[in-house]
Amino acid sequence: MLNRGVDGRNIFIEDRDRVRFVHNLYEFNDVAPANPNFGYHFKSMDIVSPYIEKRKRERLVRIHGWCLMKNHYHLLLSEIIEGGLSLFIRKLNVGYAKSFNEKYERVGTLFQSRTKKILIEHDAHFLYILHYIHLNPLDYLKGASGWRERDKRGVKSVSNSLKYLNEYRWSSYLDYVGKKNFPSILTTELFKESFGDYQREIKEYLSDAEIDLTELRLE
Repeated sequence: MLNRGVDGRNIFIEDRDRVRFVHNLYEFNDVAPANPNFGYHFKSMDIVSPYIEKRKRERLVRIHGWCLMKNHYHLLLSEIIEGGLSLFIRKLNVGYAKSFNEKYERVGTLFQSRTKKILIEHDAHFLYILHYIHLNPLDYLKGASGWRERDKRGVKSVSNSLKYLNEYRWSSYLDYVGKKNFPSILTTELFKESFGDYQREIKEYLSDAEIDLTELRLE
């Protein structure tokens, strides 16, 4: 699932906005309405809130993967209860837009349109989609923004790319490679069974796109 800021505007201005959105991924994934007075604070290894930890929750969806970019977000979800997917996305978008508009003293629509849904029907798509979500931050790394064009050698350095991903907090990548980031919002079992050593999988994927410096010197 994908949604962008209206007119391409940034929907995350600072890390506090990203924290708010990640917390909302947890808080709004519940059949019960969100408490309008809920609070949250940020801890180094996860989202923590005395309120949400004490009550029993009935989740709407499983969150298998996510990534926050400057002007859009990616989510990989599966429905737990009928209608849960639509309800979760509606709560997430409305809740975040309201807090964003209040914070930045703006009015009007924050998101470009209805959230784009892409159904995963084939094995090839299933095996690729998590990589795609996690590699999006490479758009911000000089020399790696061509990662989508693997056959055109769009990555200058695999090691630099992996280093960048290991330092980017705003996706589920770190939790998949064994570095606890925001584990309370995530369900990893489905893809861990398919990939095993996920960091090795990403390294091999990027290696197919790495530029061969020997070939460049011969040109």
